[in-house]
Amino acid sequence: MRTMTIRSLEQERADPALDVTALFKAHHAFVWRILRHLGVAAADQEDVLQEVFVVVHRRLADYREQDKMRSWLYAICTRVVRDYRRRAGRRHEELREAPEQPHEASQASSFADRQALSLAQRMLAMLPEKQRAVFLLYEIEQLSMPEIALAVECPLPTAYARLRKARERVLAEVARMRLRGEMP
Repeated sequence: MRTMTIRSLEQERADPALDVTALFKAHHAFVWRILRHLGVAAADQEDVLQEVFVVVHRRLADYREQDKMRSWLYAICTRVVRDYRRRAGRRHEELREAPEQPHEASQASSFADRQALSLAQRMLAMLPEKQRAVFLLYEIEQLSMPEIALAVECPLPTAYARLRKARERVLAEVARMRLRGEMP
């Protein structure tokens, strides 16, 4: 009986969907974006990304098929970032909200892109953390609401309510900015 269990685990580990290297290749860009959106300093993003996949490696046996992979990864990211913030607080480092993403473009389009990115960061920064998480996962990462509810560990109706409130806040801020002439 014990041999069957070991073989089952070996077969499960041989499954490409449960291979950490394959998971890293398939999902590292998603995890990188989530870490950036959660406010991990640019200088620490590689270390935190590595820590996320160390946790994935340790917890891979706990992964359940009914869970969606990106939801599971998001939940791991939030816990790793929470620990990162605790360590950063002890080191007296200052955390910033979503640093600018480097990209190559012409000067004119680069300026417009920087303005749009700055505006998006301001909009996201004004949202409470729980609403921001749901908004980012739905609007930017395009996860389904059941996946989001699983990732942020809340009931599905609560996830929908957070998204609705986040959208209302963003739209209200856009209207205010237009009235002040800060936005076309």
